[in-house]
Amino acid sequence: MDVDAPQSSSPRQALHRYRFLLLALLVVCILPMTIRSGSLATEVLVYALAALGCNLLLGHTGLLSFGQGIFFGLGSYSAGLILAKFGLQAPVALLGAVLAGAVAAAIVGWFSIRQRGAYFVMLTLAFGQMFYFLAYTTPDLTGGDNGLLDIPRPALSIFGKTLFSITSPWQYYAFVAVLFLLAFWLMMRVSHSIFGRTLLAIRDNEARAAAVGYDVRRFKLAAFVISGAVTGLAGALHAMMTGIAPLSNIDYHTSEMILVMTVIGGTGNLFSSVLGAAFYVLFADWLSTLWPRWLLLLGLVLIAVSLFMQRGLWGLGERVWRAVRRNQGEAT
Repeated sequence: MDVDAPQSSSPRQALHRYRFLLLALLVVCILPMTIRSGSLATEVLVYALAALGCNLLLGHTGLLSFGQGIFFGLGSYSAGLILAKFGLQAPVALLGAVLAGAVAAAIVGWFSIRQRGAYFVMLTLAFGQMFYFLAYTTPDLTGGDNGLLDIPRPALSIFGKTLFSITSPWQYYAFVAVLFLLAFWLMMRVSHSIFGRTLLAIRDNEARAAAVGYDVRRFKLAAFVISGAVTGLAGALHAMMTGIAPLSNIDYHTSEMILVMTVIGGTGNLFSSVLGAAFYVLFADWLSTLWPRWLLLLGLVLIAVSLFMQRGLWGLGERVWRAVRRNQGEAT
């Protein structure tokens, strides 16, 4: 019996360990069955990636950053330049976007983590404005106010042989879905690692983490770099989806939107980022068909989240689940 017990419990342990990855896979499978537009379904996964990066900073490290639009926009521009100007393959463009996001995050993070609280927020916001005006005043690189136009979406090929076409919206969705699941798995590995647990310790009590001997600034900077890389990938996928890299991608409104998605879903849980992004994108798409001033209604939803759902949609789901289990226990 002692030998059989670990074997019988291992599948349950594996299921518990990878439950969030399975939930992410479930979302990827459900979207094509419930949404007619392949572009809208792809947009959900793209912004879910961006919210994942933001959640690593806000939920796991306690850093409220308004600079996520920097990495998203630079990822869009990098992929657009590599594809439209240099004519290279999509994997090269995505890798370039990841590197651009990581490098920019290293620069922004190196300065920003030296401050705390409101001063940290102000620094990230100032960097966001600076990068926005750099993009606006360099039209030869970014297209200025018009953005980068006519970004192609080349088929995946090797040695001139086409492996997979991503021309149609649903083909591109399948491509993005694979990258999303891979990125989600990697982020889960980061979250469950010693590094991720140390970030939680820094979030809960930075002074105590420093007293134990952790280099708090180094951990914060590493979190910034990972967040920037993931957000840069999201920006590149967005540019390939729409065929343009608009100036709005690097605007602080994009940072605000990514942050709102993260808060709506719930911080501290990576899958909640997927919920937040899906809710924001789909709800905004539905509201925009009802009323031109749909942002007012979205603002009311955010007020409700702030007042009654501090842990976001994931926290609400947990409360409902506990209530159901409690009622079942009382009934039996």
